[in-house]
Amino acid sequence: KIREAVTGYKVLKRFDGFTLAEASPKTGRTHQIRSHFAAIGHPVVCDKLYAGKRFVCPAGLSRQFLHAFSLELTLPSGTRTRLEAELPGDLEKVLQNLP
Repeated sequence: KIREAVTGYKVLKRFDGFTLAEASPKTGRTHQIRSHFAAIGHPVVCDKLYAGKRFVCPAGLSRQFLHAFSLELTLPSGTRTRLEAELPGDLEKVLQNLP
C-alpha cells in the first residue's frame, strides 16, 4: 500500500559535493527524510541503504549525518513545547573539514 509522505526542506549551506539542509517532515513515515533526499539525488551522508552508488562517508564519521535539532510536541496537559539540541561534535567536525 502506498502512503503519502511529505517533506519540506531548505538549503542552509552548500559545500563542494555536499549540501547542508534543514528538513521538515510533514508526515511521519519510516526513513522518510532518507528516502526523499535520495529520490532527489542528494542522499544523506553515510546512508548505506539509500545512497547506492552515491554513498559517501567522510573520514571519521561512523553514522548517518542526521540530527533532530528541534522537536515540538503536545504534553498530556495540552501545552505545546519545543525542545532543541545543538549539532553534536562529530557532525560539527565534519562540517568544519568540508571545503
